[in-house]
This record gives sequence, C-alpha cells and structure tokens, in this order.
Amino acid sequence: MEYDFRKIEQDWQQKWKETNAYKVSNDSAKPKYYVLDMFPYPSGAGLHVGHPLGYIASDIYSRYKRLKGYNVLHPMGYDSFGLPAEQYALETGQHPAVTTEKNIATFRSQLDKIGFCYDWSREVRTSDPSYYKWTQWIFLQIFHSWYDHTAKKARPISELIESFANNGNVGDDRLLTTDHRFTAAEWKAFTDVRKQEILMDYRLSFSAYGEVNWCEALGTVLANDEVVNGVSERGGFPVVKKKMRQWYLRITEYADRLLEGLERIEFSDAMKEMQKNWIGKSQGAEMDFAIKNTDKNLRVYTTRPDTIFGVDFMVVAPEHELVDQITTVDQKAAIDKYLDYVKSRSERGRMSEVKQITGCFTGAYAINPFDGKEIPIWIAEYVLAGYGTGAIMAVPCGDPRDYGFAKHFNIPITNIIGTHFNGEEANATKDAILENSGFLNGLVMKDAMNVALNKIEEMGIGKRKVNYRMRDAGFSRQRYWGEPFPIIWSDGIAIPLEAEELPLILPVVEKYGPGPEGEGPLANITDWINLPNGGRRETSTMPGYAGSSWYFLRYMDPQNANAFCDKKASDYWGQVDLYIGGTEHAVGHLLYSRLWTKILFDLGYVGHDEPFKKLVNQGMITGVSEFIKELRIDKDANEIYNTLGKEVSFLVDGRNVKINVPVGEAYSHIYFSLDANFDYKLSVIENNKSIPVGSYINEHRAKIMYVNQSPEKSILDIKSWVNDEEDYKHSVLICKDGYWKNNTYNDFDGNAISDKLEFRTLPVNEKMSKSKFNTHNPDVLVDKYGADTFRMYEMFLGPVEQSKPWDTKGIEGVHRFLRKLWRLFNDDIKGKVWTDEKATDAELKILHRTIKKIEEDTERFSFNTAVSTFMICVNELSDLKCNKKEILEPLLILLTPYAPHIAEELYHQLKDSVSKSASKFDLSNTTNIIDADYPTFDGKYLIESDKEYPISINGKMRTNINISLSATQEEVEKIVLANEHIQKWTEGKVPKKIIFVKGKMVNIVV
Repeated sequence: MEYDFRKIEQDWQQKWKETNAYKVSNDSAKPKYYVLDMFPYPSGAGLHVGHPLGYIASDIYSRYKRLKGYNVLHPMGYDSFGLPAEQYALETGQHPAVTTEKNIATFRSQLDKIGFCYDWSREVRTSDPSYYKWTQWIFLQIFHSWYDHTAKKARPISELIESFANNGNVGDDRLLTTDHRFTAAEWKAFTDVRKQEILMDYRLSFSAYGEVNWCEALGTVLANDEVVNGVSERGGFPVVKKKMRQWYLRITEYADRLLEGLERIEFSDAMKEMQKNWIGKSQGAEMDFAIKNTDKNLRVYTTRPDTIFGVDFMVVAPEHELVDQITTVDQKAAIDKYLDYVKSRSERGRMSEVKQITGCFTGAYAINPFDGKEIPIWIAEYVLAGYGTGAIMAVPCGDPRDYGFAKHFNIPITNIIGTHFNGEEANATKDAILENSGFLNGLVMKDAMNVALNKIEEMGIGKRKVNYRMRDAGFSRQRYWGEPFPIIWSDGIAIPLEAEELPLILPVVEKYGPGPEGEGPLANITDWINLPNGGRRETSTMPGYAGSSWYFLRYMDPQNANAFCDKKASDYWGQVDLYIGGTEHAVGHLLYSRLWTKILFDLGYVGHDEPFKKLVNQGMITGVSEFIKELRIDKDANEIYNTLGKEVSFLVDGRNVKINVPVGEAYSHIYFSLDANFDYKLSVIENNKSIPVGSYINEHRAKIMYVNQSPEKSILDIKSWVNDEEDYKHSVLICKDGYWKNNTYNDFDGNAISDKLEFRTLPVNEKMSKSKFNTHNPDVLVDKYGADTFRMYEMFLGPVEQSKPWDTKGIEGVHRFLRKLWRLFNDDIKGKVWTDEKATDAELKILHRTIKKIEEDTERFSFNTAVSTFMICVNELSDLKCNKKEILEPLLILLTPYAPHIAEELYHQLKDSVSKSASKFDLSNTTNIIDADYPTFDGKYLIESDKEYPISINGKMRTNINISLSATQEEVEKIVLANEHIQKWTEGKVPKKIIFVKGKMVNIVV
C-alpha cells in the first residue's frame, strides 16, 4: 500500500471537521491548559512559510498536553481591524469589509491544509459587531473608572463623585496629583461642564489634547511603534508632530504593578528587560531653576542630584511650553528652523540616535540655586516632552550624551569628579569623591545623593520624585476601519452610551477619505455623526490594539451575548498557560493586554491580573532579498556602465552628499534623493515632480521594494543570468502606468522612451515579508510533500526561538523519513506488514529511549531535536525489521503532535483488523489518536544487561565481544578464550593472566 499523503491528509482533515475532533468544553473534570497564538492579521497575501512557525509549535504542544490528559483550549481568530486592512483596501480599491472577508477565507484555507487542532467554534474577529460590542463595553468600564492610590486598584468613578460631593479632594491621598483642589461645597457649586473636566483628569480612559504622530498621506495618527525614522512603517510616508484632541488610556497609573507583575510570569529575561526599559522607572528629584531676567522657573527632573554643581547647560524638549517664552529675538529664527526639523522625527528615532548630534541655543540662561552660576538653555531632540518635566540638567563630565553634546557645540565642561574624568570621555561613576561641588565637596557621590536631596527640599526648590519614561497610551486613530467610540460630545462633555445601546455599528460607506482638520473619515458622514439632539459622535476610531487587548478572554466564552466572558468561564480557564508569538509585540500589545486584564481584575470581572503565564517568542524565518549590485543605463544608444564602487558627489536639498552609486547623464529621468531622515531613495521625474519607484539606497545597495502602492505589479519579470561565475537576477520595475520591461521605459502616457535600465542583484537574507518580495507560499510545499512533512521540516530547521534562513534542501529528507515510517506498517506491494508479535528487549529499549527523549524535548520546546529523535528511532526499528504493533502504536502516539495525519491513519489501521483508508472508516467511531493515552516511560528497559567489551592482547585491542554485565571473572575468561578471533591471536598459548575490569575492558597477557 503506497503512502498517498494527499488523500490521507484531505480525508482526515475532513473527518476531524465533521466529528468536531478538536472542540473543547468549558465543563470538564480534566485539568485545563490554555495554549494561544498571537492574534494574526489576515493579509491579502495570505500566509508565507514564516507565519506557521509559531502556529506549528503551539499545535504540537496543544496536542501533546491533550494526550497527557488535559482539557486543552487552543483557539484561533483574526485581528481584522486596523491600519493594514484599511491600507490594503485603499490600495486595491475595495471596501475593507470585503477585503477582510476574502483575506480571512484565504488564511483559513491555508491553516486547514496544515492540519491545526484549533477549536474553530470559538473563532473571533475584531471587526465583527458581536465582538467589538464588548470592546466598546470594556472601554466604557475603563472610562467609568479611576485609580485609587491607597488601594492600588481601579474603582468606579461613581465612588469618586460621591467622595467629592461629601469631602472635596483636599488632602485625599487616594488621588493622583492634579491642579484641582476644592472643597465639597465648591464641588457642588461647579457647573456640569466643570465637573466633567475635573473628572476627565481622573478617568482611566480620558480625552485630552496632546502631541501625536500625524501622517498626512495616511490621514491618521500613528503609534510610536508604527513610526520608523520619521516615516510611517507602512508605506514610508512622512510623519510630523501635531497637537490634537485624542483619547488616552492612563497606563502610567499601573506602572508599578506592571513592573511587579513581571516577577510572577515566565517571560524571557530579554522580554522583561524590554518592558522594564519601556516603563522606565527611576528615582530622583524634581527641582526648579530660575530663568535669568524673567519671573519663570525651569523645572527639571534628575536622577543624579549629587551632580548639581557639574551642570554646564540645560536641555529642554523642543515641544516644551517655555521654548516660545524664553527664546531671545536673536535666536528665534534658528529655533524655528530647528523645530521644523524635529517635527519630522519620530520619538523612537530621537531617543535612539547616538551618532547624530543636533540642538539649538535658546539665548536664555537658568540660574544654579546653589552657586548662582548662569547655565545656557538649549533645545535638543533627544529630550522628550512627555518624560519627566521635559527638561534635563546636563552634566557633561558624567554623562556620555551630555559630553558629546558639549564637545559638539563647544560648551565648557566642569570637572566635579577629579581624576575620574580624563577630559576625553564622560564617566558615569557613583564612586568618585566630589570636587568643585560646594557643600558636597569631599563626599562620595552615592553618599552625596541623599544630602543633595535633603538640601533641595530644605530650600523649597524641589522634592523627591519617582518618575517613569512610559507615557499614557494614545487610543485614537483617524481611520475608518476601527471600532467607533461609544461616546457622544455635547457642549464639550463626553457622554458615554448605555450598555444596551451597544454595539455602536461602524457605518457602511462606499468610499471614504480623511475628514476636515485632521479628523477621521467618520467626520464626513454627517448624518451619522450629527445627532438630532445636537450631540455629535466621536469621529476617531479605536486603534488596532483595542480588540487584541482582550481577545484571549473572549475565546473562553465566545458565544455569550450577555457578557464579554462569563466569570465562571474565566475562572476555569484563568491565565493563558502558554502564549507563542514574535518579539515585535514586546511592549505594545503585551503591555496593553496586561493593562486591560489588571483593570478588569480590579473591577471584579476576571479572577487573575496577568493574562499570560508563560511566553515563548518564536524566531524569524528569513528569506533571500535581492539588493542591487550593479546598474546599467543606456540613453540614446550611448551605453553608460557603472558599478557600486565609485564614489561620486552630488547636491541634494542644498547638501553635498557623497555615496557609492552609479551615476551618468542618463539620470535625466532617474535621480537619487535624500529625504529628511537621510535615507537615499531612487525616484523618477514626472513633470518635475519626484515619484518614488520603490527602491532605496542603503549601505551602498539599492533594495527592490514596491512601486506606487501597486505591489501586485511591482516586479513584472524575473530572469536568471550569469556573469563572472556569479548568479544574478534581472528584474523589471514598473513605474506607475509605465514600466521597465525588455530594457525599454514607457512613460506615464504609455509612450516608449529609449532609456534602458538593467541591474544585477546580490542575495541577502533578511526578514521574510511580502513588501520585500522574498516570501514563499506554504501551499506549494504542502501540495508537493504534504502537511506532515511541512510541519516537521519547519521544526527541523532549528530551535523554535531562534531565527533561521528558509532553505528547502532538507525537506526531501523529512519526507523520506515519513515514507520509511509508513513502510514499517505497509509494503507498497504486499500491503499490511505489521504484526501482533511480542516485542524484544532491544525493540523495547529503542521505544522507551524515544519516549523519554520526545517527552523531554517537547516539554522544553526543543522540537528540532525531537524530529531528529523520531528519525533515529525509525532507522533503528527498520534495521531490526520491527513491524510489531506493541512498538509501533505508542510510537504513533508520540508522533501525533508532530505529524498528526499519518499518525491518525496508521493508528486506525492498527485498530482495524483489515487495512482501510481514512475515508472508509466508520464516522460513528469518534475515537481519534488525540484521545489516546500518552505512552509511559519505563526506565527498566534502558538498564543495560550486557556490554560490548574491548578485548586486548598484551595491551593491543584485537576485537569486541558482547558479555553479560552479570558475568563473573571465570565466565568472562571462558567466553573470551573460546572466541575464534582471540584464539588466532594467542596461537594456542596459555595466558599468564587475564585482567578483567567489570564494565570496562578485558586484557589477556601472553
């Protein structure tokens, strides 16, 4: 019987579906185990081979835990709201609801082909009104809550309103620090508008004006992690800072609890460190410096008050409110120019940039309160308005960044740490004895900190302060494809909808675009926005992370129409026991989902305050991308040939730029431009306007990307060609309606131009992405080799946590292994060959060694070594010609998590007296291999009963003899001397003695 993997896999997938083989109940006597994949976004391109890596790992572990006797929840759904879906819809000219439905169908089809054990009855989609009804409901619970600093938990805002009415808020330690101080009588006298303004400063979801990342081209606000080097991560469009009214989540109130919770969960040290750095807790002092010739003070936050006498300049954030007020007339033009530059920079880029030093002097001076020294005040991009006070005191001798800034702008440096400062680099030591430091002279720096803090408080110029780098999370997006806010604005008051009014359905429109004044597309739907009573709906929508911040709870009780999740269900399933996903969600999704869980816990809706017990970050499968190595451009039959090795200079935006690029007179149509973020981009000219064609120069190489938002047409043709014994690819770029094809360029009117462009490429391994044209469709491999082969090969590539390049060279070997396994059960001609014969000790030894190793490897997610163990086992059983059911049945159960289709097929063959195909099995028999008992390891089979001893004559090893470990000296001598090989070497001589070292060796002395 031949191994017909295509039929076997299709038949079993159909049977599993028909019999609900993977449906799980919330009511079970078994112990629970919850395995979860990070919520996927269903893209139009579908899965590439990098996506299933984590899914296969979680599927293996889910099946393994079920075999071990657990009630396993392993669901799947789709993160279907957000910017990627909206942009894809705009690019393809379709409604996002339509493209999302198509994309989900594609994803589901691909996932089904790989044979995952998802309970599809629990599928959720964030864009489904029955789902986002509860996203809106949870938002309202957050809106109706405030944070009690005494109880350290969220509490209903109604309690706070009652407290204000009875006691006011003066001296109430439960409250965060605000500028509002009032008595009960004053509270009662406030207007409704004033009361709501005050309450908005306490609500855990609140509306306020703030600086946001505004992308004009996308027409929306972007989160910090959606901006890379001043441009949008999706599309590469410019991003600037803009002040807008936005919704926020007051995540800063939970900073300490988010830090504390990290000690109770199994995240990698690297992941915990990323979250700690993002939260950025620090202890220090907040103090005021008077500004010369003004009545204003500059408030700074410092973690090193001991260095107060080493302050040589101040740096304030470019967005700081004092910048306009303190900038002198002489410096105003320079400051304005610098501010224009900063608006194009992302916060991440500003914080991470270490090579580029930028800044501008305001012309103003602060006064050191301890010695009266005048300190120049600068603005610089590396200081952010949202961290601390938005201003720092710079101590160049002790801080590398301050030192670099001072040297760059020729600011004199004061040495307060003596020999610890060599003048060539800063020293951040806390062990130096202070010099030039007034009342701190002679003190060790770490001892001087508390002395300085006491003095600051004694003088009334500051106070001790704990600070956090993390800011409140922006929760508004100026998009169409997202959850509408259940908020109505009336006379400046945010009025929440009642629970029974949910869901607030996203209105259906054929076309949409940005609203006026930076508002979202919903602002254009006036009959939906404007209400008969004069109220106006919120025009922004929620961000993509709204639905993914709680989806793991909905999986527990997905059909519940009366609650987001019944408390009984969430108490049963509790935390996600194993969460698998990429490190790209290290801070955004993981922090927000932890926040939402803690708030729901505080309000009594769930019984746990951390969503994920254990997190495993799968590595990345990389793909080969082609970088331009050589360009050749022909113009008017005059060939100009250049290589990337010739340094040329040219002017870009008034800057003289040097870079290794090909250049020539053919650049009448093509040129290299330098944008605000110093990225080199290849462009074409249309009516003197630059049109990006999707390539950029990066480290002297151009990378083929996408063209004018038409990725499906961007690479029209790829041909192989060889030069100098190196393989290259000749690719063709499309330029909007025209394209580079057959070495002829068509302009935007379709007219042929004689210019020619060719390029040779250099292969480079990098992240697999459809935007980089280096993806591989898993469907192709599944069709060719089968899902079981694909699953095992992905695991075989290397440790699941490590990144690895995609290479199919070894996939044939995995496929041969499965065919070899099949032949232990079936002969291609004879058919069934397995028997009910009793297993030998040697066969049982192979089996139990495999049981032990597979269980250990699976528990520690070492799936690649488990695959190797299966291969070794099958090879050894084949060598022994072992076709015995006693050995083969437990082996199939071990293999089930890794290769479920072939395991299921062969398992049912063993259960039937006559070999049958899966399609002929009685569907009323619902017993599947997934419900079998996991094999139990018995160590007695690994105890060695004999050993292969090396036999030496006069110290020279002559042969090996297998001897029982229980043999006596006398028995060993008889066995050895009776051996024909030994008799040949002793030539009939009587040994003087025989040295026997039990368990090690035998030496005959003649």
